[in-house]
Amino acid sequence: MPAQHPSVVFIGGGPRTAGILERLAANRPGFTDGHGQIHRMHIHIVEPYEPGSGRIWRFNQEPGLMMNSTAADVTMFTDSSVLCEGPPIDGPGLAAWAAGVRDGSITDVPAMPPHLQEQLRSLAGSSFATRQLQSKYLEWFFRRAVRALGSDIRVTVHRDTALSVEPQGDDGGGYSVRLAGGATLHADVAITALGHTDAEPDARSAAWSDFAARHGGFHAAPSYTTDVDYSPIAPGQDVIVSGMGLAFVDLLVLLTEGRGGRFEETSDGGLRYLPSGAEPRLWAGSRRGVPFHSKISVALRGEPASAPRFFTADAVGTLLAEHTELDFRAHLWPLIAKDAGYGYYRELFTGSPERVALGWDEFAERFAAVDWYSSARSELVAAAVPDAELHLDLERLDRPFSGHLFSGHDDVQDAVAAYIEHDLELRTGPDHPETLALFMALLKVYMELGRIVPPERLNARSQEDVHGWWHGFFSFVDSGPPPRRLREMLAVHRAGLLHFLGPGLAVAADDATGEFVATSAQSPVSLRTKAFIEARLPGPAVARSANPLLRSLHGTGLGAEQHLITSDGGHSTGRLLVTSGHRIVGRSGEARSGLFGVGPGTSGWGAGAFARPGTNAAPFRENDALARKILEAVSGAGRPRAAAAAGKA
Repeated sequence: MPAQHPSVVFIGGGPRTAGILERLAANRPGFTDGHGQIHRMHIHIVEPYEPGSGRIWRFNQEPGLMMNSTAADVTMFTDSSVLCEGPPIDGPGLAAWAAGVRDGSITDVPAMPPHLQEQLRSLAGSSFATRQLQSKYLEWFFRRAVRALGSDIRVTVHRDTALSVEPQGDDGGGYSVRLAGGATLHADVAITALGHTDAEPDARSAAWSDFAARHGGFHAAPSYTTDVDYSPIAPGQDVIVSGMGLAFVDLLVLLTEGRGGRFEETSDGGLRYLPSGAEPRLWAGSRRGVPFHSKISVALRGEPASAPRFFTADAVGTLLAEHTELDFRAHLWPLIAKDAGYGYYRELFTGSPERVALGWDEFAERFAAVDWYSSARSELVAAAVPDAELHLDLERLDRPFSGHLFSGHDDVQDAVAAYIEHDLELRTGPDHPETLALFMALLKVYMELGRIVPPERLNARSQEDVHGWWHGFFSFVDSGPPPRRLREMLAVHRAGLLHFLGPGLAVAADDATGEFVATSAQSPVSLRTKAFIEARLPGPAVARSANPLLRSLHGTGLGAEQHLITSDGGHSTGRLLVTSGHRIVGRSGEARSGLFGVGPGTSGWGAGAFARPGTNAAPFRENDALARKILEAVSGAGRPRAAAAAGKA
């Protein structure tokens, strides 16, 4: 291909890049050069792992690790539900893809090892696939997206790591992308899509690692769980685990089944864990003191879920007209909570009318007329729903043991185990489909937030709330593990290899003994031991990133961390600052043309790389918009045939 064709360089070749490539292919026919011809280009993908799956979803990881979504809830395709300028493209989600591979209608899939072939044969829409199988779906999608670009688009994959991006001349002159292998690529447009990256430990974690090294102990700083070497942890050793989210679930797999233990079904339908003898003894705690909620297997019985009724573009527009800045807690959360309650109670009233004392139409009319945080709403629910256990309490849902003081070790163990058992009953038994309605209501507002709320109109505290509390609450309720993982957690607990420390976990280092000390703010349970694992992903930290490209952007000033100005002077969020159009903002405060950043380490509000079908998913909307900006950049003076392109953000 002649050198004069524009060059586009993607730094990172995981599922987010694959999704943008698909959108480039879908939108490309609508963009022309100055002569009315569809632009040709050379696309470079810089990715040290397999393109499509990337590092996080690579095949080479523990075979037993599972996805946290059912196969029916996973797609990479921008379907007709997605509100975007580009054309929708229907295609198989994970479940349909697996069926196509089984029946031979999908053939572009390399031979799989026997254990994956067995998974393919048994995979149903309600199944939770392994991450290894998902890696094959993502890699297939990447190859499909490349083919869809057409034979006149050259795509070159560099199994390498990008070290730096440097401007060539004035703004608009393109960039040089230097690779670890020695090559340098020219980019008219460069996009960082790095996914979850590692970071150097913060001061507290670094101090703990140093403490462990000085005293012959073990400390694992926040990291992607499967990339940590846990071999120094001895069989039977007591280990403090901080965090009970998805990283903890993975850790439990690695330190039980990964060390030779196994589970067996019992006659009463439960699970029993049979230890290998190589396992350590884990003591787990967190702020809440409980694991994430189970995924839901029950079906709705009442009216189907609908679009948000209260958290809408019109409602947010009214708030924007009234306030210079919006506050998440004061302005947005009451609308979000009301929509969550509306969805929850609609299912309760229309799916289980025997449990309520009013008809749905009357309740819905009265509910719509009151504020979420009002005595009128509480009185309405109390009168209409006789069983107080069915009243939706979002604060209690967020902090289930708030205000509770435990009497001792056994009290904590019994309470947390009972909580997990009750959660499984609510979310997998047949009697509580309102839990699914709540799940769907929260998912819909989560996907809407980035579309209808301009981030620049939120005050600094609220931007922290969106990335922090709101994302954490949503993940706790909606993004938990498969039900089997919680059943396994209970089985390991009954086997004496998992103890619960309780909520309000605090960890300190005792120099006098060389031990880590774990305590709970709400119980007398404590533990002293030489091993401590922080079971969570590292937070975004461009300045401390383990990724050389991010460090280079920060060091040269071509990129900058997001800085929030607050009443106490402000601080950095650690996120790569981007505009609402995903252009990277430099230290000068200016965003250069043709340099974009997308993904969880940026200040954008992206939500993953794949999603449930039919949900107008935020990442698909973002992929489409970014693909069109890339096409605008390489088209020069050309404009879309069907409609004028959106202005630069």
